[in-house]
Amino acid sequence: MMKVTQIFVVPHMHWDREWYFSTEESQVLLLNNMPEIMTMLENHPEYPSYVLDGQSVIIEDYLSAHPEGAERFKELVKQGRLIVGPWYTQTDEMAVGAEAITRNLLYGMADSRRYGQPMKIGYVPDSFGQSAQMPMILTQFGIKRSMFWRGLSERKGTNTNQFKWQSADGSTVAVNQLPAGYATGKYLPTDPVALKARLTPLLAKFDQYSTTGQAVLPNGHDQMPIQQNIEAVIAQLNQLYPDRHFQLGRYEDVFPAIEQDQDVDVISGEFLDGKNERVHRSIQSTRMDLKVMNTRIENKLTNTLEPLATIAAKLGFQYEHGLIELIWKEIMKNHAHDSMGACCSDIVNEEILARYRRAEERTDRLIQYYQRKLTEAVTIAGATEKLAAFNLLPKKCDRVVTAKIVTKLSQFQLITDDGTPVAFEILHRRTIDPGLIDRQIVAHGDYTPFYEYELQFKRHLPAMGYEVFGVIPVQKTLPAVVQAETQTMIENNYYQLTVNDNGTLTVVDKRTQTTYQRVLDLEIQADDGDEYDFSPLADNRKLYASQLNKKLSVQSLIATDSSQLILSYQLLVPQNLVAWQATDLALTTSLQVSFQLTLKSDLPVIALKVTVDNQADDLRVRLLVPTQLSSKVVASDNQFGVIQRPVVDHTALAVWEKEKWDERPDAIFPFLSHVSVSDSDHQVGIITNSSREYEALDETNVTLAITLFRGIGVLGKANLVRRPGRPSGINAPTPDSQCHGEFSLTYGLFFGNKQTMGIARLAKAFLTPVTTYNQIPNVAMHMNLPTQQLPASYSLFELMTDNLTLSTVKMAENRAAVLVRVYNQTQVTDSIKMAGATVKQVLGLDERPSDLGLAVKPNSVRTIELNN
Repeated sequence: MMKVTQIFVVPHMHWDREWYFSTEESQVLLLNNMPEIMTMLENHPEYPSYVLDGQSVIIEDYLSAHPEGAERFKELVKQGRLIVGPWYTQTDEMAVGAEAITRNLLYGMADSRRYGQPMKIGYVPDSFGQSAQMPMILTQFGIKRSMFWRGLSERKGTNTNQFKWQSADGSTVAVNQLPAGYATGKYLPTDPVALKARLTPLLAKFDQYSTTGQAVLPNGHDQMPIQQNIEAVIAQLNQLYPDRHFQLGRYEDVFPAIEQDQDVDVISGEFLDGKNERVHRSIQSTRMDLKVMNTRIENKLTNTLEPLATIAAKLGFQYEHGLIELIWKEIMKNHAHDSMGACCSDIVNEEILARYRRAEERTDRLIQYYQRKLTEAVTIAGATEKLAAFNLLPKKCDRVVTAKIVTKLSQFQLITDDGTPVAFEILHRRTIDPGLIDRQIVAHGDYTPFYEYELQFKRHLPAMGYEVFGVIPVQKTLPAVVQAETQTMIENNYYQLTVNDNGTLTVVDKRTQTTYQRVLDLEIQADDGDEYDFSPLADNRKLYASQLNKKLSVQSLIATDSSQLILSYQLLVPQNLVAWQATDLALTTSLQVSFQLTLKSDLPVIALKVTVDNQADDLRVRLLVPTQLSSKVVASDNQFGVIQRPVVDHTALAVWEKEKWDERPDAIFPFLSHVSVSDSDHQVGIITNSSREYEALDETNVTLAITLFRGIGVLGKANLVRRPGRPSGINAPTPDSQCHGEFSLTYGLFFGNKQTMGIARLAKAFLTPVTTYNQIPNVAMHMNLPTQQLPASYSLFELMTDNLTLSTVKMAENRAAVLVRVYNQTQVTDSIKMAGATVKQVLGLDERPSDLGLAVKPNSVRTIELNN
């Protein structure tokens, strides 16, 4: 390594909008700090710049209360004195989806450009780990530099903090990792003795890691006000260390030497080691109710709302850019590392929950709005009531449509545009009060009830489009409602599912003639951790639902194109940590569990909805899926790609205590949509629309353990089994994080041949259900009918390749252009091929023209603009 002789002191503040303090408290502090920062910059021209933590939401938070300061703020950004962007919020890279990270940069850079130029550094000083895909994502935004703190160790292939980081597609950024974090220069004293005591060990660390002889000394901390005497401190430093030179500077100053160094290490992969800094791998299961909402809303946005709004825009309706941006920004305020981790006070988590609820309500209502507009613009001869089915997959295909029709008709028939009847089955029927449909009806004295029918039928639907059916009265008896049964086995062409006496399932994959035993057992374990990390008790005692007393309740519903099985039971578990630690384990507290399993004829996925009602404290509950496969690695998706991780990190586990790692390297990892184990013939996988944390157990016979939830009652604890030493955060009670009450999680289980439909596209299909809209004459909210006259069936385009997976379809931010984004999670390069539309140009993730071309390498992404 090289002695550091040039140190750039970079004034900044790390701005947690919320943590153990509220968003409101943070904003009040911001209103105090920002005038001081701007005054310092205005009055001291020699003071080069100040970094606003790489996130533009700070601009929003400040100017919303001080709009009169906009011009003053803008002038300093324009001069390059106030450094803003590139992010909207300081995202946690490991826990949020690809489109969420993309929009964070897209909106953050756009907001920053309204005032000046955004900082061109992928600056994430406190993200709990770094995604392997970040170099690709950053470079597609024109960002060639990265700065972070957590997750790096020499195990990645470098002993330095200055290197080049490469994604699997070859995209490369220069990195200056912060070896001692972003707060090394906080509150620097002028007293020479105290200053030397602070700096000497830090400079030794800089010398240990630097390859260029340069380093940055971040002069800031969480919510820290500007240090107004920093120039006096720097003068003192230059006297104390005459063989080194300290100067005020910018983060950018350290990068030219790294970029020009021909011998700098080039490394790849994710940074998720807990050796030198805590990365809190098990934080993905903290306050699972919040994380479930995030996954669900992200998928609704990218898989349903944006494609639907794009179809509507193409057919003459307004694309609601402003409201969609507000939805994204609402959830991105929850994507900041502490908020996404949910390692916050109870009052902050109430704010996070409120944002999710607001974002989901806006998403649902906007989806319904576009469905209504499109449906109302279609005319079906003889029908005043209609049903529209929207297939937002980029393939025309057979899909099982499950829809609700509300009507006063005692007999009705579905018909196509040409009058052809469409056969259906009725799964459920209920009566609805007319006031819930339109209060004007009952205001005029009409109390005749409506009936809601849940229908199901299979239909070959257009790619990325819709088909509208008429609902007409007929003199024909409706099909009988499918009756519930008590049989313990359901099946289709893909699987046979049988409930066992111990509450687990036996799954037979009919295509490979393979039987899987003890599927959906639950592992229940005490959690002595905090909001950052799961921590077992020293005895590592575990309970299994299959071994506990329970009374099973089984119900089934069998239709032509789907069958459903509901398995329910109640367990008694220890009440809290004290009970878990007792010699005689007392099982006294209720944990109610329900598994709703659905088989459909259009997809080789077992749909699973798990509902839990938890009344116990201090426990973790995981869903177990045995794969019967031997493997040393597990594959899961990350942003626009797939990554392989070890089942057991033997090397790290053997040395972590001796080397005094910050965390025990258990193989608990995040995933986004799917995780799977495979050999040369078979593959077993789990698709999630809910929790995003897994661990693979036992290399010789891998079981996938998916965390359903964990309950803890404190923000931060010291001396955990998996995380020795100081507490993370602060030791504050958070009783709401015990996750009491009922909530549901949704998954898809896949058992099959590895050569069948790739799991990435399978996950996309499962997470993009057919959505429907039922138009009737009576509505609660009235709108004028659209002037457009639309066809009864429509397709925007079709993607003609099996190796590429659709990310989303949207309208460009700054022009009337349809954008399609695809990524490649296979091992072969493939090119984008379209039907029904042609490609106008290829864009980067920043929606600007690029020379990337139509060939999509493994683990890479392309955005294309369609010709109008």
